[in-house]
Amino acid sequence: MQNLLSSRLLSKNRKIKIYRTVILPVVLYVCETWSLTLREERKLRVFENVVLRRIFGPRRDKVTGKWRKLHNEELNDLYSSPNIVRVIKSRRMRWAGHVVRMSEERVVYRVLLGKSEGRRPLGRPRNRWVDNIRMDLRRWDVCIWTGLGWPRKETGCGHL
Repeated sequence: MQNLLSSRLLSKNRKIKIYRTVILPVVLYVCETWSLTLREERKLRVFENVVLRRIFGPRRDKVTGKWRKLHNEELNDLYSSPNIVRVIKSRRMRWAGHVVRMSEERVVYRVLLGKSEGRRPLGRPRNRWVDNIRMDLRRWDVCIWTGLGWPRKETGCGHL
């Protein structure tokens, strides 16, 4: 795909369409179930910026006349869609809404709320999927949440 995205024969709009329809679905396969760390989020942003730099190509500096790479802010201005991490978080929130509405007999709901057996490794516990949902809700100032380990009634911010 590298040669295709850096080809001068295709327009930038066509390259962006290829990125959205071919590359992104492969990268974001089952992203609703991921619990991302900050390091993984950074790697995904870097991946997206590399692809966008390949699509948009270098720019000639007006002052010096030399070719240079586009800065991240310039890439964000040129590519109007939300970044890859925001897409993952919105898909995760959508999936969380589906899980919360599931009945308690469903396997997905039971797996989400189930306790794993055995001993936990030393050190800080890893972030779980539910922990990522809680952090996203806090960042977006959403106070009412049902399910995901809390009682199936409307609860306030104290349970987040």
